[in-house]
Amino acid sequence: MNILILGGTKFLGRALAEEALAKGHEVTLFHRGLHDAHALPQARHILGDRNDDLSKLSGYEWDAVIDTSGYQPESVTASTEILKHLAKQYTFISTVSAYADLKNAGLDETADVLRVEDAADPGQRYGALKAACEKVVEEAFPQRALIIRPGLIVGPNDASDRFTYWPARLKRGGHVVVPLPRERKLQFIDVRDLAAWTLALIEQGVTGTFHASGRDYTMEELVNACWSRDNETKIIWVTEEFLIAQEVGPWMELPLWLPSDSLIGMLQLNNSKAFQAGLKTRPLGETVRDTLAWDQSRDPAAARLAGLKPEREEQLLRDWEAFSGAKT
Repeated sequence: MNILILGGTKFLGRALAEEALAKGHEVTLFHRGLHDAHALPQARHILGDRNDDLSKLSGYEWDAVIDTSGYQPESVTASTEILKHLAKQYTFISTVSAYADLKNAGLDETADVLRVEDAADPGQRYGALKAACEKVVEEAFPQRALIIRPGLIVGPNDASDRFTYWPARLKRGGHVVVPLPRERKLQFIDVRDLAAWTLALIEQGVTGTFHASGRDYTMEELVNACWSRDNETKIIWVTEEFLIAQEVGPWMELPLWLPSDSLIGMLQLNNSKAFQAGLKTRPLGETVRDTLAWDQSRDPAAARLAGLKPEREEQLLRDWEAFSGAKT
């Protein structure tokens, strides 16, 4: 197949490009050249901004387009207007944040999505805009659109650090703050599994909308997968009540923790449709191992975007001892 990727040099886009090239497809990357522009020399690179330079795509034809960089309906409208004459199929990478009510677990792909006009909360605007982009794609490519709604994407090259924090923190050792309950439900997907499955759907000509948030895990399973037990590590399980009292920031300050009255649905979706459509996920230990190896290849002095700072964690440990009466 001849595939165009809007993006393609960063995280999921790069994983998609690598997967497509490995499968023998012809790949064109349309990007701004800001992220490792010399990577993937086997692909054709067209440099340009999707907001200003889409005319550079004229004169080509593709079997499929994968849009990894569409965030604004106006931008996606511009790309679909030109590409509906140049491409047979359009895959749009959306998000589970598009759903209107993520406080409920078990949502499937038929659940209501956010509308831009109703997204008064700035935190909802990202999801509402993505949902609007989905509609643009479906209208421009009727019966030819594939919408993928990933949850948390993890693995090597994940610079968001929302998952990377845990393998790195457990490797560092010492006393580690971990949120209760142990059986807290989590979902995430290795970027390589997401890329392989998305390419398989495109090859098969599958259309429609699919979640892609991976298998169900528990917090305890994640900790055990990250804990090599080759260092002095002690897991300190702390309650939600304590974390809220200490004003610990959900999701980014303490990755993968969400208060039980918040958007827990984003980590507890119904993924049966994706697995019925052939989604396969690698063992958790493999994702942990490869993510840690990539993290250790980074400059240790470089800032990390998510996770408790050591001094903050140390203070929390002292406060937990006073709060719970338990010796840490």
